[in-house]
Amino acid sequence: MEHYLVLSGLSALGTIAGSLPALLIRNLSHRGKDILLAYSAGVMVAASTYGLIPSALKLSNLYVLTFGIVLGTVLLTLLERYIPHTDPAHDSDAAAVSSASRMLLIMSMTLHNLPEGLSTGISLADQDPQLGAIVSFAIGVQNLPEGFLIALVFASTQSRMLKPVLYVCGVTAAEWFASLLGYNFGSELRFLIPYGLAFAGGAMLYIVYKELIPESHGDGNETPATFAFIFGTLTMIGLTHWLD
Repeated sequence: MEHYLVLSGLSALGTIAGSLPALLIRNLSHRGKDILLAYSAGVMVAASTYGLIPSALKLSNLYVLTFGIVLGTVLLTLLERYIPHTDPAHDSDAAAVSSASRMLLIMSMTLHNLPEGLSTGISLADQDPQLGAIVSFAIGVQNLPEGFLIALVFASTQSRMLKPVLYVCGVTAAEWFASLLGYNFGSELRFLIPYGLAFAGGAMLYIVYKELIPESHGDGNETPATFAFIFGTLTMIGLTHWLD
């Protein structure tokens, strides 16, 4: 349990750590934002394809893996369709985002962080300690630019710095709670761990392809975003190789 608390806490705190620079940097170019998003996408793809999916396949079979990935994709699709939310607007002036849109943005980020938290918890419940470390690190790295972008939207229109931090802390708490559910779920019902790992892998791939890649290519910065995606992928591959 101590191993879980340390790694899941560090992973979730990545969102808060990433938000702090945004309190000092009130304006970020679309190019910078797209590079951060693409790097995060690369990290998540590698975490899924080199961590979650191989582990699920090792513990089960192709049928379990397919079921879990499809289930994660379908569930995220249903949540996206039926839970009101919005995504960061492509606008050079973050102040143009209305109060209602900012609150919907928080709901959107919270929605995206739930499968990430589940991924962390389920991987830490697995008997392979390296898997938990890899996934926790991957989610923590991905949370850095995410926290930065959330805080940036709010800090751009707030004179006080405390409010953006509180919003980010709320998103962080939701992710950690999801990781706790994933950990308890995996600990009590170990035979379902491969399903959970495949589910988390599918959910992460959905977020990357549905949200992060289109968002990072929306402002004409396809080339630097592509390189950032590749470097993010290599970061996780290198980490996986180093831990083996």
